[in-house]
Amino acid sequence: MTDDGPADNAVDDGPGAERIAVAFVRALRSAGLDVPVTSVITFLQALGEVGVIKKVAVYWAGRSTLLTNPEDIPVFDDVFRAYFLQGPPADIVQVATQEITIAVDDDEDDDEPEVGDTDDGRDDDNPVITVRFSDREVLSHKDFALCSVEELDELHRLMADLRIVSSLRESRREARSKGQAGRPDLRRIVRRALATGGEPIHRKFKAHGTRPRRLVLLVDVSGSMEAYARSLLRFVHAAVVGRTRVEAFTLGTRLTRLTRELSSRDPDAAFRAATGSVEDWSGGTRLGETLRQFNDEWAVRGMARGAVVVILSDGWDRGDPDVLGEQMARLHRVTHRLIWVNPLKASPGYAPLARGMAAALPHVDEFIEGHSLDSLEELARVISA
Repeated sequence: MTDDGPADNAVDDGPGAERIAVAFVRALRSAGLDVPVTSVITFLQALGEVGVIKKVAVYWAGRSTLLTNPEDIPVFDDVFRAYFLQGPPADIVQVATQEITIAVDDDEDDDEPEVGDTDDGRDDDNPVITVRFSDREVLSHKDFALCSVEELDELHRLMADLRIVSSLRESRREARSKGQAGRPDLRRIVRRALATGGEPIHRKFKAHGTRPRRLVLLVDVSGSMEAYARSLLRFVHAAVVGRTRVEAFTLGTRLTRLTRELSSRDPDAAFRAATGSVEDWSGGTRLGETLRQFNDEWAVRGMARGAVVVILSDGWDRGDPDVLGEQMARLHRVTHRLIWVNPLKASPGYAPLARGMAAALPHVDEFIEGHSLDSLEELARVISA
């Protein structure tokens, strides 16, 4: 077979284009070529256009639709010659199929049977491929409260690679517009007109640009959140050092601002500085009173206006739930989106029955989990939505 194709002889049209195409594709697959179903459908459509009478048309229809690798052309030529031209069959290698057993290893059973042994005591000659989950995949699904110290250290290192991108808002400042959107930029039009004798030939425009919305993170560090507070604070640190316009606070019996302490690039140094500044770590919970302080001193005055505010808490509150509901309503009125992250939401059969959580939930835009690395990655996607 040459690049010019086969001789232009007639092909018997007895069995029909469909049967010819299917039988030919079977021969190609027996020769070891990988021909997907979509290519077979395209080949049938091509035969419907050129017919099966002329060999040269069938050859080029098959070569252009069934092959994806130029290295397969010699094998295709041999099969075509043997199938259509009835010449001496080429040495077509039959690819033997072999059964393969895929075993999923979850590392839960240490007494694994030897490869090749079956449950009934007979040897199995089929090869066994053992598929194991990677350490990172296993850890990313694991609850922070169930992790060992070594596993938490690894999760914290993975968490440092998270990049939290906030949604964009329209800026008050105007910037040059590439197209004709916005309003005319008179300064640029006049400047360009000086080069054309005062005639404003080139029209220029300017429009409002965009800027990322401020992100405010409030972490509950009370005693009920002790199993999750350290990991959540690592997530907050990744947000603070990974972008601008981020504010971080802790909630407990008092409100503590930690934006400056968490601005260090060293996660361990930032964590030590943050925990050293928080006086009520693993103490009580007064979510309503601390949110009142946040609203009065920071949120309503401008920090939370048009911002994405994230509260990371289990919702347990020793104070009056009506106060928490009132302060959540105040906060929700000034924010762009209010997100509540509860690590207990992933527990089987969980329901927001705690008085604080029940009072806050009506004022929340998003209610998501926060018990694992996967859930925090989902939180990062929700923030950027």
